[in-house]
Amino acid sequence: MAFLSSFKSTVFLWVLVLSACGNNEKSGKNIENTTLTNSTLAEGTPIIVGANRTSEYVGLLSGKKVGIVANQTSVIFKSNGDYRHLVDSLLDLKIDIKKVFAPEHGFRGKADAGEKVQDGMDTKTGLPLISLYGKNRKPSKELLQDLDVVLLDIQDVGVRFYTYIATLQLVMEACAENNVTIMVLDRPNPNAHYIDGPIMEKAHMGFLGMTPIPLVYGMTIGEYAKMINEEGWLENNVKANLTVIKLENYTHDSEYSLIIRPSPNLPNDTAINLYPSLGLFEGTNINAGRGSEFQFQRYGASFLDSTQYSFRYWPRPNFGSKNPKEDGKVCYGKDLSKIPKLNEVSLKWIIDAYANATDKKLVFNTSGFTKHAGTEKLQKQIEAGLTEDEIKESWQPDLEKFKKIRAKHLLYE
Repeated sequence: MAFLSSFKSTVFLWVLVLSACGNNEKSGKNIENTTLTNSTLAEGTPIIVGANRTSEYVGLLSGKKVGIVANQTSVIFKSNGDYRHLVDSLLDLKIDIKKVFAPEHGFRGKADAGEKVQDGMDTKTGLPLISLYGKNRKPSKELLQDLDVVLLDIQDVGVRFYTYIATLQLVMEACAENNVTIMVLDRPNPNAHYIDGPIMEKAHMGFLGMTPIPLVYGMTIGEYAKMINEEGWLENNVKANLTVIKLENYTHDSEYSLIIRPSPNLPNDTAINLYPSLGLFEGTNINAGRGSEFQFQRYGASFLDSTQYSFRYWPRPNFGSKNPKEDGKVCYGKDLSKIPKLNEVSLKWIIDAYANATDKKLVFNTSGFTKHAGTEKLQKQIEAGLTEDEIKESWQPDLEKFKKIRAKHLLYE
């Protein structure tokens, strides 16, 4: 009987979504740069994302002036595997959307990592697009003065230096300072099944890490919003008027496969799973697959010892990487595209690359690596020849402290 009740509830929610979004739109197939996979199930029951729970939040938006922080992942899923953008769906429901705020990579998710995104207008809806990854990363008082609510719906991947959570934090601060409600539509974190990595140190905080959390923190974006709000981590200890629209049928151990690239260089589940580990190469001069079709699934450089590697590739400019590291050069390294799923941050590849560099001075871009690692210690430990086990052991006291903080703010098991 419990299963039957759950099944009926799920069907009812899908009916609500279909009626809200229309049955004939198949825009999901027209959105570029997606990697389609099977919908992931938790114990045979579909995970229902916050955006799909329209009955929980549309009424709260009715009659309000709304701003939306969104990108290409901000969609409502349909039971037939298609999806429609949240902005389009809410406009059909007569929600008064005034403007859209876009994070890194832009509203349509096409800009390179680090590429400045310009303000503009969405050609489909005519709505003004305000970049939060250009000259301003935090909405100004003027941009918020005509809004009652800011709705944020972005697919995160649970890695500290992935900038969507920094955008979340700055939007929350701005809303708190200007008496604007913020609502987060929660989505699963595909890297929520573990907690690992060095803690971000205060001296190195910035847009790649604004709070004292580990590299992989094991929380959904809704849980993270709750934590930074309640721990007083917003600037000047302000508190946002925060509402989180929760997921259904989700735990931190749920398998979840993304059907839309969360950013241009995370094309599939393997890349997303490897990103916490290979993302550390972003603070080095070693290529981590950008400029190939296997972003964050390989690494290599022209200055790694060719006698130690049988694998090689040649990065070239492509979608998401106009100027890849080692452009056009032969990169000696490793292919990780077939590696089993990780349940930890792995340091073995960056240790391997450093050990096999023909000129070790070429490896680290020290300031960039420190910003990604959150500490100066990791580079020094690698250069000193510490093993992976020795380095990871040094993280444990801080990780235990973080886990106690995290536990207070969880919304799911």
